[in-house]
Amino acid sequence: MGLFKRNPFGHILFIKKWLIRIFGAATHRRYRGFNELQIDGSEIIRALPAQNVLFISNHQTYFADVVAMFHVFNAALHGRVDHIRNIGYLWNPKLNIYYVAAKETMHSGILPRMMAYVGAITVERTWRAKGKDIQREVNPNDTENIKVALQDGWVITFPQGTTKSFKPVRKGTAHIIKEHKPIVVPIVIDGFRRSFDKKGLRMKKKGILQSMIIKEPLEIDYENESIESIVEKIEYAIEQHPSFLKVIPAEELEAAEALNELRRFSSPKAKS
Repeated sequence: MGLFKRNPFGHILFIKKWLIRIFGAATHRRYRGFNELQIDGSEIIRALPAQNVLFISNHQTYFADVVAMFHVFNAALHGRVDHIRNIGYLWNPKLNIYYVAAKETMHSGILPRMMAYVGAITVERTWRAKGKDIQREVNPNDTENIKVALQDGWVITFPQGTTKSFKPVRKGTAHIIKEHKPIVVPIVIDGFRRSFDKKGLRMKKKGILQSMIIKEPLEIDYENESIESIVEKIEYAIEQHPSFLKVIPAEELEAAEALNELRRFSSPKAKS
């Protein structure tokens, strides 16, 4: 790899590789040490093609979710079976992994800007900005960037566009699937909301069992299936369809959210 070789977005791959190594080494114990990440389905990662793969997942924190996926994907590609032991996999990471993130979030400080260099495809939310509900048209540059990223490699997206549970899946993800016809791999995560603060930068609680389930690619009729049908498939695949509320009582979810807020405000940092 040439020292100044760049990806389609102009990022120097040598710099990107070192950022992945540094961030990976700094965060490894958050998933193996302080807390334990239980993984299921790493063999699916190893069987995927190098390009045009779209990962869809539920969302619990701004950054910890996607950092865990970088660990799991690279560990799987280097022969780890459902674990991330021995961080030697970070020495030669896959450099064409991207993730969709709100532009507002990734421009909120130096650390998010550095993490954006690792692989963020920043998009403007069409429904919310600066904490307020809005309505605006989709920026065509955003969808074009996702197309470019799929052509180059793998893309991680959180189709609900929020860290709140059981919010509707945005139709934009279904449009991307129909137009670009990627292999769609669902991921279901849990435990991250209890482990980290909302941003996923600060450890909130130790000894939490985190989990990541990687499922078989969805079967999608790209030509004939409706947007609504694809949206529903996504909701079921990432276990965010309203029917799951019948399994998990709404009162229990509300109590968990209240507990998360209590932990956040009662943390030593919040008191200082």
